[in-house]
Amino acid sequence: MSASLVGSEMCIRDRSGGYTFMKRKIVAVVLASTMVFGMTACGSSGASDSSSTGSDAATDDTATDDGSEDANVTEGSSDDENTLTVWTWDPNFNIYAIEKAAEIYAKDHPGFKVDVSEIKSDDIETRLTTAVSAGDLSTLPDIFLMQDNSFQKYATNYPDIFTDLTDSGIDFSQFSQAKVAYSTLDGKNYGIPFDNGAVIECLRTDMLEEAGYTIDDFTDITWSDFMEKAKVVKEKTGQPILTSQAGSPDLVMEMLQSCGQSLFNEDGSVNIKDNKALKPILEIYQQMVADGTLVEVTDWDQYIASINNGTVAGTINGCWIMASVVANDDQSGKWAITNMPKLDGVDGATNYSNNGGSSWVISSNCQKQDLAIDFMKSTFAGSTDLYDDIISKGALATWAPAGDTDVYAQPVEFFSNEAVYSKIVDFATKTPSNITGPFYYDARDAVGVALSNIIQSGADMDDEIATAQDTVEFNMGG
Repeated sequence: MSASLVGSEMCIRDRSGGYTFMKRKIVAVVLASTMVFGMTACGSSGASDSSSTGSDAATDDTATDDGSEDANVTEGSSDDENTLTVWTWDPNFNIYAIEKAAEIYAKDHPGFKVDVSEIKSDDIETRLTTAVSAGDLSTLPDIFLMQDNSFQKYATNYPDIFTDLTDSGIDFSQFSQAKVAYSTLDGKNYGIPFDNGAVIECLRTDMLEEAGYTIDDFTDITWSDFMEKAKVVKEKTGQPILTSQAGSPDLVMEMLQSCGQSLFNEDGSVNIKDNKALKPILEIYQQMVADGTLVEVTDWDQYIASINNGTVAGTINGCWIMASVVANDDQSGKWAITNMPKLDGVDGATNYSNNGGSSWVISSNCQKQDLAIDFMKSTFAGSTDLYDDIISKGALATWAPAGDTDVYAQPVEFFSNEAVYSKIVDFATKTPSNITGPFYYDARDAVGVALSNIIQSGADMDDEIATAQDTVEFNMGG
């Protein structure tokens, strides 16, 4: 399973691609007296089903979690020439962002507004499938949000849903190219990148000091160097440097993308058995478990607890993990952020990766495509004011110009008074692209099973890799 943070909730993507939700407390950190810091994973995944809100309306907190239909959902394109309909999730993150964008756009376009329906991510995907199956796309809104890891699946299987934005005037070169790749199919752009899932390495500086290190000793290093230093940290502090959920392939997938490697080839064929980086990555993971420098825990709660209670010296995950790191006020100033290690001996290996995120889509049903494109071009692809504001909700940009503002340059006391926001945007711009494809979650799950069997049961690594390949090919109908 893949876990990610959603506002005040934790979302877990299960093996069927759906989500379950667990409440958790997120403690805010005040930045520059007024800025609240909170990170959200995967563009969040929304616990509420659906409720309609306008750009200046209060959020309806009565939305249900049972997946039932809500009469307040706005279907189709609005008849009002100044209104765009939007489907997204999470009032405190995505809905806040789209409504703030509308507020900014309306300053130069009086009367403009968005009509937002709050719908869970997986329910949006169900509605898309239903519309295509019924042969009626008129139910689709003007704009909707889509998980990055689902994008290729839907763009490949249901291309008629999406508006081609390649020649729209939106400058996609200003975004992280790894982020842009998620919503690009056959060289054409179908999405506007939104939130940042750049991978960061968070480390306890007090534990590093006890082991004779600083954060600089873990910056721009290789995994072999990291593993040796992790042994020293374990020896001097008694704590592992990393924890991971048993059976979760998150770290493996992050390491894979950092090399520019994918579980699929460009032609869509499965690239597990012959992947030049996967076996070395699994060997690193296996060795760190054997060394006691990486300790597996049974669930997400234990993973977060290990970070907060000082039984681990660090974590490597998407930048949204910072929301959990800051949950213990007593640790303020004892954490620092750097990039992840890179794989030794693999061409194209870097210290950068990604885990999570989402992108905006202008649907083919949009009757005001020029307006929708200009709205997106002027805000999510053109407004530093927007990104300066929504950072208070944890929405870090992958739009490079946002990283140059004074707000992003503000030091964060919790993380050793470093300007971590601008650092993370820089990480995002250096992240290699990977190929997700329509069967991404099948491949990801198969690797997770292989990892679990190798670590928990001592299964043969080559056999498990071969089985993972066969499983995905079978699921693809090959």
